[in-house]
Amino acid sequence: MRKVYLYARFQRFWHWMQAFIIFSLLVTGLEVHGLFELLGYEAAFHVHNAFAWGLVLFIVLAFFWYITTGDFRQYLIEGNLVEKIMMQVRYYMIGIFKNEPHPFKKNEISRLNPLQRITYLMLTLVGLPLQIIFGFAYYYYNELVALGMNPDWIEPIAVIHTLLAYMLIGFVIMHVYMTTTGHTVTSNIKAMITGWEEVEE
Repeated sequence: MRKVYLYARFQRFWHWMQAFIIFSLLVTGLEVHGLFELLGYEAAFHVHNAFAWGLVLFIVLAFFWYITTGDFRQYLIEGNLVEKIMMQVRYYMIGIFKNEPHPFKKNEISRLNPLQRITYLMLTLVGLPLQIIFGFAYYYYNELVALGMNPDWIEPIAVIHTLLAYMLIGFVIMHVYMTTTGHTVTSNIKAMITGWEEVEE
């Protein structure tokens, strides 16, 4: 094992701020839907929308950082994408329980495995943008109707926004579980706090 600096300061800041914002959006969103009462409907509604704008801002900052630093290359996969993803899936389902070596080793140039790359890429380029678009369509419903949108679209917009939120909850649960699959239960979390991680030679 050797210790390497994998996560830059901005990456760690972005990760934890995104986690905080998404958690806040999920909690306030569920309260708006009446699952529990914490802040009260009106306060939860306004807090939810404020955090939505915060998420948009951080996504814009992240895109700027990844493009200007060239770190977007972390999400590019060379070779057979399906084959590499299946190798990673097999490791998580079977190999990890047999103490088999990880099929893809982390290093300063490549810190994400193929499954992480495609998952995070889809979340960033598809999942979160769709959630934001439908969320703002829900929020600005009256204005959009005034501009000519069909009023009957309110129900499918609300349903899709809610379904995407539950899918995001599923991702968060899986993501938290996956943090425990490092060489120790807490090593991945420590790495995202300090930036340093012990990796295989």
